[in-house]
Amino acid sequence: MSLTHTDNRKAQTRLLDPAVLASMSNLELVAKAVVEGFVNGLHRSPKFGFSQEFVEYREYSEGDDPRYIDWNVYSRTDRTYIKRFMGETNSHLMLLLDTSASMGFGEATKASGPSKLQYGKYLGASLAYLASRQHDAVGVMLFDDEVIDYRPPASKPGSLQGVIHTLDKAEASMGTDINKPMTRCREHVKKRGLVAVISDFYCDADELLEHIRPLAMHGQDVIIFHLLDPEELDPQIKQSTLYEDMETGQAIEVEPGYMAKAYREKIQQHIKTIEEAASGIRADHVLINTGDPLDRALHNYLAFREKRG
Repeated sequence: MSLTHTDNRKAQTRLLDPAVLASMSNLELVAKAVVEGFVNGLHRSPKFGFSQEFVEYREYSEGDDPRYIDWNVYSRTDRTYIKRFMGETNSHLMLLLDTSASMGFGEATKASGPSKLQYGKYLGASLAYLASRQHDAVGVMLFDDEVIDYRPPASKPGSLQGVIHTLDKAEASMGTDINKPMTRCREHVKKRGLVAVISDFYCDADELLEHIRPLAMHGQDVIIFHLLDPEELDPQIKQSTLYEDMETGQAIEVEPGYMAKAYREKIQQHIKTIEEAASGIRADHVLINTGDPLDRALHNYLAFREKRG
């Protein structure tokens, strides 16, 4: 029995559904399933760098994947060249994942589906897998109010698995300090490339602008993935409810009327402020509902990569 085009499309979309991904325990398999489902849903296009068609040679440089060395050329010329493929930019992608306590929201409130942090892991691992397919070096940094873990961008064999393992062990805790990861990134990532920040951005927009601007001034292209849970975007409460701040422990009782009007206005204003702050430094801002499939985030990343490439 063969699948129709519509059936294939539904199957590919299902692979991008966070509720389905939440049932998978291996993050590397999640990333592979997401990217392959996403790629299969696209038309074959050199614009997006999915073609593995050989284009030309270039000289080997430190950090290149030795799998692409042409040993026949080396045996004849005693010089090391690698094959360059369509879509290759020899760039890097640096992933910054927020692991503050607020990113854990969703775990205790839903029987199925991921928390913001789990969704961030799916997204980060999928971006890493996709970038690796495009021959980009990939690095990762986990942060809350400190830098928790850091792996510099690399494209050597095993580096992708190292990035995914680092993402996989992330746990939500503590508060948020956007300054420290941005400072660390500027200090250690000198080569121009892409920086993807994955967070719920419960921080001051002016502070965010202050600490991301130097990254942009140092030649990094920044894309902000702003993750919010469906309940944060559109809360559905029918009675007075006690809410506790996951980072400070402070609790407040809220009424349905407040959540229906005043809260919605406040959250939309905050989103707009973060978006405007990002625009002020030519960073891309992508609002992500963690109840939605990952394809929109991946499309935005490819468009961003193509635009800045």
